[in-house]
Amino acid sequence: MNELEQYIKMMIEADVTKIIISNPTRSSNEFKKLVVEQNKDKYQISKYTQTQVFHENLSKADIAGRCFELTEGLFKQLNGMSDSEEHIILISKKGKATYKVKKKANDQVVLNKKAPSGKKNYILEEGMKIPPLVDMGVFTQDGSVVKSKYDKYKQINRFIEILDDEISSGNITKLNVIDFGCGKSYLTFVVYYYLTHIKNIDVNMIGLDLKEAVIKNCNEAAKKYGYDKLHFELGDINGYKTPFDVDMVITLHACDTATDFALYNAVKWNAKMIFSVPCCQHELNKQIKPENLSLMSRYGIIKERFSALATDAIRANILECQGYKTQILEFVDLDHTPKNLLIRAIKRPVTPKAKVVTAKKEIDGMIAEFGFEPTLYKLLM
Repeated sequence: MNELEQYIKMMIEADVTKIIISNPTRSSNEFKKLVVEQNKDKYQISKYTQTQVFHENLSKADIAGRCFELTEGLFKQLNGMSDSEEHIILISKKGKATYKVKKKANDQVVLNKKAPSGKKNYILEEGMKIPPLVDMGVFTQDGSVVKSKYDKYKQINRFIEILDDEISSGNITKLNVIDFGCGKSYLTFVVYYYLTHIKNIDVNMIGLDLKEAVIKNCNEAAKKYGYDKLHFELGDINGYKTPFDVDMVITLHACDTATDFALYNAVKWNAKMIFSVPCCQHELNKQIKPENLSLMSRYGIIKERFSALATDAIRANILECQGYKTQILEFVDLDHTPKNLLIRAIKRPVTPKAKVVTAKKEIDGMIAEFGFEPTLYKLLM
């Protein structure tokens, strides 16, 4: 057993419930990230390509060896999360592995400081009968949170809280919703549950995806849950024709410029609310040629992160120019994923002309400085 394999085995035995395998050695790697999650005595590996995710289920006896096979020569970093520690394996260019452990803050202690009861008040509370969360493995049958899925439980609640900020601010009785790139759609089901069962809104909701098997399975699940006004269709983000006037558009992790086409469609439909979690912002990373700020493109990781932030800043300002009040919010902790920003855009009754002028000037200045040619800019400006 070599050093890396031994470290991975140590990480598994340290009772980590989640492992993120990241930082590919080559851009040509088929998989860009791997996420390993424990559910009781079983493990699931989610293998992310640029556009898809593939799943593999293994026993505890096999998981360390399989992680080693998928990591060696292909990735340079593993982060394993337990209740109290983060276990980190770093692999050098020459294949030398190092292992370290960091203590992390106790979430329960923080919650005790905020709430005398020792419990944060989530919108989706423990004890609620929410079938999609049971099928996700987040809830047990009696509505208790599965310990190893508590981070996922918090992430889902954070997304619902961001929606709730807007939903609760108006007297909304009916909503037509489009969810682009819905994938397995568990979050789509949770949003539908929140809107219909908690807010008592009359909802028509459509989930779109390019994978026929996903659409079939999701429609079967909607029928099983009794979600009569939630339907799933095979369709591309670009050029989809809606059967109703759209009130809300949700787009989660639509890869690279797919997010731009989703935002473009949302604007053209005059959607009142847009909630978008972008992913894989490669477009500007390939284009960046700073006129004066060459330091921003000198180091690969800085270039990548700056380009991703610039992409979302430009998108937000473009939405401002189109009459939306736009915010960029933190969606989940950086500990769990670097893709932690959400764009929330709410249609204004009237947008001051000066605000549009300023927003466009800022976009044009960014484009001129770095040589950017953003897709959304070409589509809408």
